[in-house]
Amino acid sequence: MPTANCSRPDDANWTGAEIKSCCRLASLLDVPLVQAAQNVVPVAVTAGDKIEGLRQWASGRCLSADQPGIYSRQDSPMENSRVRRVMREPGRN
Repeated sequence: MPTANCSRPDDANWTGAEIKSCCRLASLLDVPLVQAAQNVVPVAVTAGDKIEGLRQWASGRCLSADQPGIYSRQDSPMENSRVRRVMREPGRN
């Protein structure tokens, strides 16, 4: 069966739960994934400073998830390829 719209949103740094949420929202609203993704704010954005703190804390203390050995923040091969920095200003009501 042909698919009407095969476009995918930019899901870099999304968790599995965020991907699932986007798919569910697209289904409920009967809109394309790209449109539903506009209503998903990844935890990498909302808690980016906390995640960065955890990464720095883990450096030299924890095992790496993507390569053998101890995790090192400076040597992370995914550092330059997948990390996206998003700065958002707080809303003014």
